[in-house]
Amino acid sequence: MITPALLGPIDILAEEVVGGVTIIEFILLALVTVNLAIRAFAHRGYVTAARRDGADAISRSLVLDVTNVLIVLGGFYYITIHVHGGVVFTILAIGLLVTDFFEFEARLVEARNELPIERPKGALFASTLVFAYIAYQSLFFLIQPFWDSVF
Repeated sequence: MITPALLGPIDILAEEVVGGVTIIEFILLALVTVNLAIRAFAHRGYVTAARRDGADAISRSLVLDVTNVLIVLGGFYYITIHVHGGVVFTILAIGLLVTDFFEFEARLVEARNELPIERPKGALFASTLVFAYIAYQSLFFLIQPFWDSVF
């Protein structure tokens, strides 16, 4: 762990809450969960806009983009707390950001060619992977007694 005074008042997020888990890990878990929910609403909006007004009516979801950026920025901060976990999470989060960008462009191509708009499978997989990793990092303390008794 880096010295607590590295980033000033933001370093309150580095404090342990329970079982060695820091506040930032729970914040990242909440952000990724919210991102998954927003992704579902954004996709419904894309489908509705494409049906109603065509490809020109589809625009990026600002809320989805903001949560993606917050997840990546949170990952960069997480690196200052736990280097290994932070680097892995940030790489997954950047992959999610890039995947989401290309998935949106794919939805635009489908709308322009008047094809049925598919679910963003790549972005859903990336989101699930990011969620699984941060859930493992932040919620492992719940199963740790059972894990330690087996292994």
